[in-house]
Amino acid sequence: MEAKPRIARLTAIVIQLQSKKIVTATFLAEKFNVSVRTIYRDIRTLEASGVPIYTEEGKGYSLLENFYLPPVMFSEEEANALITAANFIDKNKDESLVQHYTNALTKIKSVLKSTQKEKVELLSERIVFRNNIEEETSSKNLIKIQSAITSFNLIEITYLSLENKFTKRVVEPFALYSTNENWLLIAVCRLRDDFRVFRLDHIQQLIILEEKFEKHTITLQEYFEICRSKFSNS
Repeated sequence: MEAKPRIARLTAIVIQLQSKKIVTATFLAEKFNVSVRTIYRDIRTLEASGVPIYTEEGKGYSLLENFYLPPVMFSEEEANALITAANFIDKNKDESLVQHYTNALTKIKSVLKSTQKEKVELLSERIVFRNNIEEETSSKNLIKIQSAITSFNLIEITYLSLENKFTKRVVEPFALYSTNENWLLIAVCRLRDDFRVFRLDHIQQLIILEEKFEKHTITLQEYFEICRSKFSNS
């Protein structure tokens, strides 16, 4: 990746600070292909121009909470990537994901230049994903579950198993993954006191509880490694 001109890099640094809780100088230097010393100078320039950057010693930089810059201009390639993703997500079987992404994309389109808008509208008519042609909807709780994962809220679900048995469970949502067009929730089931996997299309009712749970120390990669180990030994 070639080093960006300084003005473009300063804007890009602000975008990185807006998109992450904390960013290190080393990360920024590697991303923009410049020295750490250059990043230090860039940060001082942004601070001098009024951008409220907070420095956490030994950790990195973050923006003062509630500070946002107006959306920056998208390149044609970035706009095309968003439209491609939109057509893919539009065929997703979770209703909440489609709805929220569509709303977000509308806001993104509002900051595009008129020439870009014409191009993205043309491109959206020329891209087709053949999966889920009938536009079936099998679940509608993906976005709620995502919020519960990041906020550490317990979830109460009424679940219909593959054996057609109903159970009511309280679970600690851990992660989500998609396979064969079905979304699956990995969670610690308090009924079984262990990790379980639930298909979102089999969740009959879902309630986000106010009660919190402790953040899981295991990573998603470690969880998959444990599953692979169990599978290979069985």
